[in-house]
Amino acid sequence: MLLEFGQASLLGKIKQQPDKVRQVLNKIKTDGLLTTLEAVKSKLDQPIPLGYCNVGKIIAIGPKVKNFNIGDRVISNGPHAEIVTVSENLCAKIPDQVTDDQAVFTIISAIGLQGIRLANPTMGEYFVIFGLGLIGLLTLQLLKAQGCQVMGIDFDQSRCDLAKSYGAQVINGSIGSESIIAQALAFSKNQGVDGVIITASTKSSELMHQAAQMSRKRGRVILIGVVGLELSRADFYEKELSFQVSCSYGPGRYENNYEQKNMDYPIGFVRWTEQRNFEAILNLFSEQKISTQDLITHQYLITQAEEAYSTLTTHKSALGIILNYPDQPLSQLTQDTQLIFNTPIYTDHINNKNNKNHKTISFVFIGAGNYASRVLIPAFKKAGAGLHTLISKKGISGFIQARKLKFIQTSTNYLPFLNHPEIQAVAIATQHHQHAEQTILALKNHKAVFVEKPLAINQTELDQIIQTYTDLSSKNSKPLLMVGFNRRFSPHIQKIKHSLLKNPGPLSMIYTINAGLINKDHWTQDLESGGGRLIGEACHFIDLLVYLSGAKIIKSNLISIPINNNPTQDIFSIQLVFSNGSIGSIHYFANGHQKFPKERLEIFTQGKIYQLDNFRKLIVYGDSQLKKFKTKSINKGQEECTQAFIDSIKNQSPAPISFEELVHVTQVCLDLAP
Repeated sequence: MLLEFGQASLLGKIKQQPDKVRQVLNKIKTDGLLTTLEAVKSKLDQPIPLGYCNVGKIIAIGPKVKNFNIGDRVISNGPHAEIVTVSENLCAKIPDQVTDDQAVFTIISAIGLQGIRLANPTMGEYFVIFGLGLIGLLTLQLLKAQGCQVMGIDFDQSRCDLAKSYGAQVINGSIGSESIIAQALAFSKNQGVDGVIITASTKSSELMHQAAQMSRKRGRVILIGVVGLELSRADFYEKELSFQVSCSYGPGRYENNYEQKNMDYPIGFVRWTEQRNFEAILNLFSEQKISTQDLITHQYLITQAEEAYSTLTTHKSALGIILNYPDQPLSQLTQDTQLIFNTPIYTDHINNKNNKNHKTISFVFIGAGNYASRVLIPAFKKAGAGLHTLISKKGISGFIQARKLKFIQTSTNYLPFLNHPEIQAVAIATQHHQHAEQTILALKNHKAVFVEKPLAINQTELDQIIQTYTDLSSKNSKPLLMVGFNRRFSPHIQKIKHSLLKNPGPLSMIYTINAGLINKDHWTQDLESGGGRLIGEACHFIDLLVYLSGAKIIKSNLISIPINNNPTQDIFSIQLVFSNGSIGSIHYFANGHQKFPKERLEIFTQGKIYQLDNFRKLIVYGDSQLKKFKTKSINKGQEECTQAFIDSIKNQSPAPISFEELVHVTQVCLDLAP
């Protein structure tokens, strides 16, 4: 599916994702055409690593890993690569009697096993499987191992013959719908099959109709594959059929706490998790209950991967395609790879000959996510930064973005580059919980530091940054630290600030943010990694009001509406009082409509009103010299912000935002947080 999507034209991609098209149209209405086109292009350019079934040996483990050791032979759901980093809960040890060629089928077998668990079969029941591809044939064997009577249906006769060799009855799908239903009923002795598992891929809804027609009363229909879902109410109503979609390998899938934080479900409450499903499959392999030898249709070396993927899409006979890696790594890993803090480091030299800026101020960028690659790095490049090294934990995204953005090289770990003699500055765009540690290490290595907001997500981190900065300042090392509070550098804000300086006075500021909901499982919602939206995002708006007022906050208050007892707070209002008498309200709402502008700022002062809509259109009431100001697209000052930072390095001048202000804004956010 991924290959076919990637090979499709832009029109083909649009047809496959109508819901995404609606999102794009709505974004155009609020953010403008150019901004939306840039976002869409960036999204389509993001690489997706292929593969999720592999066998290998552990070369390093994290400090909290308990159940694995270096040298263990394991299966994992990592992508196709020489070295992969995976969660402990997404690995399983391979029994000695199970070969690599068998074990590599574990993950994909677990997809079928999860569907079977949802169907809850009992010995002697009659089951039909639609689609005898790789998952279908493995699911068929799993059902046979549980003592079920199984019938397989597919249009490919060779796959039907293979299913027959596993002890199943078969139907060639070309005989027509009525004949399929009739034969399935005959197979179940005319009482209707107990369950239907669909592992096929088709846009048609006909399979769902057939599944319902051949089922007994209160039968079960489980969807593992992808089919049309225009269901007939009569089909399901009259028989009270159960229909359920199976999610991948089992409980824990797509759950951040399980997959990333290794928080396991108690076995007494969730018997079969992803990992325990993997272990169950491996046990079946060791007992020879599942055969995989006949499922292997092709084997390639990893150096022939392009040919292997071509086979996958062009050869209908292809089932299990195995990629083999050489015993000795393809790359010069003995020279380029080392272990620091138990983290593999691999460096790729991009050799971008066109990168002329590396002789100016050379940067190492830590983080190659969407914002960094789409907005931040291009802004630094435009400002004349030398793009030396791009750091990304995900090797493929780092390599592709480094090549696209013309870095000299990419790596998976930043530590060796903090004291690199050619690098003068570090830009940090990682997850929020890493900002403080990376900032401190970079400052101690006497690098100029640009860190995306927030500076810190808890008091301990902020105190450590203050201590580090103070210690370095006392040694006359002149540390340079900047946080990416870009909104104050927007040309719209600069127009407002210039106008306000002509006739200073207390400001009444109302800042409304139509933030939109973010999934509770997103890392920014995690208090440990993202700090929540109050600390992670509201700092932007607090900083802007501090800048416009020209004064410190002396009093702050927060009121919020909890969503499903979510402590991270998505809907809140902040009231601020400034030392010069100004007041400000920040309304951060995630419960609005997406067609409304993302941000609206209103300032009342000295008989004037400034109204800024989404950093595109500024209207001023009461100022004869500044009535309107409009830009073609949203301009939140990212380019101006990075330019100011680079200029401060070149000119050896103070940071564009004073350290005292950075600390002040961060402290206000931390004080407001629950």
